This record gives sequence, C-alpha cells and structure tokens, in this order.
Amino acid sequence: MKITWIEPVQLVEYELRQIEEEGRDATGLRRRWIELISAAASPEILRREAFGFLDALTATAARPADTIDEPSTLEGILAVCGQPPVIFPPPPAPFLTDRITGGWLGRAAGCLLGKPVEKIAREGIREILTASGSWPLSYYITEKGIPKEILNRFPWNRHAGKESLRENILCMPEDDDMNYPMLNLSVLESAGRSFATEHIAEAWLEKLPVLSTFTAERVAYLNCLEGLLPPATALRRNPYREWIGAQIRGDVFGWVCPGDPHAAATLAFKDARLSHVRNGMYGELFVAAMLASACVLTEPRAVVESGLRFLPPHSRLAGAVRFALSLPSSEPTWEGAVNRLYEQFGRYHWVHSINNVSLVVAALLYGNGDFERSVCNVVMGGWDTDSNGATVGSVVGTMLGAHRLPDRWITPLNNRIRSSLKGFDNAAIDDLAGRTAAIALTSHQG
Repeated sequence: MKITWIEPVQLVEYELRQIEEEGRDATGLRRRWIELISAAASPEILRREAFGFLDALTATAARPADTIDEPSTLEGILAVCGQPPVIFPPPPAPFLTDRITGGWLGRAAGCLLGKPVEKIAREGIREILTASGSWPLSYYITEKGIPKEILNRFPWNRHAGKESLRENILCMPEDDDMNYPMLNLSVLESAGRSFATEHIAEAWLEKLPVLSTFTAERVAYLNCLEGLLPPATALRRNPYREWIGAQIRGDVFGWVCPGDPHAAATLAFKDARLSHVRNGMYGELFVAAMLASACVLTEPRAVVESGLRFLPPHSRLAGAVRFALSLPSSEPTWEGAVNRLYEQFGRYHWVHSINNVSLVVAALLYGNGDFERSVCNVVMGGWDTDSNGATVGSVVGTMLGAHRLPDRWITPLNNRIRSSLKGFDNAAIDDLAGRTAAIALTSHQG
C-alpha cells in the first residue's frame, strides 16, 4: 500500500532538499543516500533503510528554536520583530459581521476558482484557459470549448476538479483550504481563545480524516497518533515543515481579533507549531495578522505591511514579502510581475510557503482591492492555485465586506460548503460567519 506524502523514500528526498534550503550542505548526505539505494536488494529493504536514514537526518537537524534569524518560538519571533503592537479600534457589530461574512465568502469563491487547475503548472493553466477563450481569466473555469487532446494532457484536479467547473458548481466542494477554518472555529468555540496546541491536535484526530490532510499536516497527524507532543509533531520525519499547510489555517484567528493583528498572530502560532517551523510557521502568522487588519482597513498594501510586522525581518519569508511589495514600482503588468516571482522563487516546490506567499502579496497589490482581478490574477499565476485563491479571496473579501462582493462570484456558492469534517458537512456559510463574529464580538465586549 502506497500513501502519498508519507512514503519513506519520498520523505528522504524532500528532507535532503529541505536541508539545502536551510543553508546546510547536503552533498555527503546525498552521496550516502545514493549508496543506500544502490545497495538495497528489494523495495522492502529500501523502505526500511529509508526510515532509518530519515530518523538519523531528523535527529541531527538544526533546531529552529536555536536560530537567530528564523526562530520557531513565539518569544523568539516577537523579540526579533521588535515592534510594538499596533491595535486599531474595533468596528461596530454590524460592520464586523459583514466583513467576516465577506471573508468566508471570498475564501470559498477564491478556492473554488483555483481548484480545477491545482497541480497544473502556470504554462498549462494558460494553455487551458486560452483554449476555452478564458484568458485572461475573469470567472470560474469551464471546460467547454477545450479540445480533448488538451483535456487529456491536463486532467482536472482529481479530488473535486469537475465539481469546481463553472457548469457544475452547486456549492463550495470539500477542500482542505475550507476544512481548517471550520476546524479552528470549532476549537475556539469549545476551548476559547486560551486553547493550547494540544486542543488543535485533539480536534484533528476527532474530526478530520487522515487522508483529508496533506504534506506537513499528514506527517503531524501520524506523529500525534504515535503519542508525540508539539513541537516534536512538527519535526519528526517532516520535510514539509516549511511548506504552505499552516498558511491556509490562519484566517479564523484573524477574524476573531479584528483590529488586533498581534493577538491574531499569537493565536495562529499555537496552531502552526503543531505541524510547522520557521517560514512555514510564519506564513500562518502573516495571514492571521493580515486578516485581523483587513477587518478594519481597506488598502491592500497597508494590510500586507501589518502582516509583515510579525515576520522575523531577516527570514526568507519576510524577504519574499518585501520583494513582492517592491514589484509595482518596477513592473507595470501582472504577467511581468509573475515572471519576476518565478525568476526569484521558482526553485521552491509548488506548495512551499515562500514562493506562494510572494504570489499572494503581489496579487493583493496588483488587484488593488478589486475582488475579481485579485483572485483571477493569483490563480493565473500558478503554484498552489486553490490555496492562494482562497487566501487572496479571504483578504479582499474581508476588506470589502459581504455587501460589496460581486453577486456573480457569490451566488453560485448557494451559501453551502461540503466537508469531510465531522459535524460540518453542508454547513451554511452565513452561519459559519455568524459564529465567527460572535466570538470576535464577545472578545471585544469582554
């Protein structure tokens, strides 16, 4: 039986790549790995050798908490950021509820837009959209008009790609990018804002099927089942520890801390440390802080800069955000900006945190508060299309509020989300938003 993301040979190969990204020399380790592959007399022996080699790599891995520029403790992160928290006055209840509802709707619409072309490279996305007369993208993706030869070369995302096509949309289909906001909402409802990382782990094991997780989350899930506690759950056999997984989990923590990005980032940290370290962890803090600010601000650059305050300034993720922030002054077109991002960050895996956060930031800036332009730009940019569409849609949807979102993007959702989470299938989006707003408003009143 072969299960993606936890196969030992695959884990070793990604771990060697991760070691290099951390700035360590993996030449000798690669040589030793090649020797082990050559000496293995059977797939079973190679599998056993791979696990042993991986455990040795994990045992000697640089502990992120000990690094200066990229710490993985909350105290270390806040210390190197060194900026006093900026808190905006909380908005009135009706205003806030509208903003949070806009965030939930925008996240669903953006995720739905990017879902059919997840895993397809940027060049393939352009070929598909051009064939259907949909380039540049301006609405949900269709397969009408696309020659069979192209459809055969670029099969839709097998998980729910067909359900996400314009002609088939009935609601927001099941997706991990929507599961985690609902899961974290349930944790806040049951444990309150004082929840611990262990509450997150318990919610995963109780409500989330293991094969509805991917990359770092799947590894952390298995580590939880083996009785490990955070932060070991994020470190053992986890080469995906700086990938995008945590970045898609921070929205609710921003929504329940409207105008208080520091509080949002603090909550997000408790979630991120279950499965991620360093730049993977920072992605969630960044998104949560942006969403907290988006509840009260309306200008994309200001929202991005509020999130940047919670990124260690010398970290690779902060560098990627600053690079994206610099693009509008030198690149007048969206395609030119994306070309620059691929030149700078194209070496990363398509679901890494660093390249994807740079694309999200650029899409927010070039979209300039226009929902359609923002989500369409980020999906045309490739990499993790549904996750990036979800995050951009969430930020812009929150800035605009539900009443200012275009009906043509929202009506097809039919106010409904399918989910593999226990107790959340067929959830009503406005109900989720109302429950989120209730937590936010109770916090402010308290």
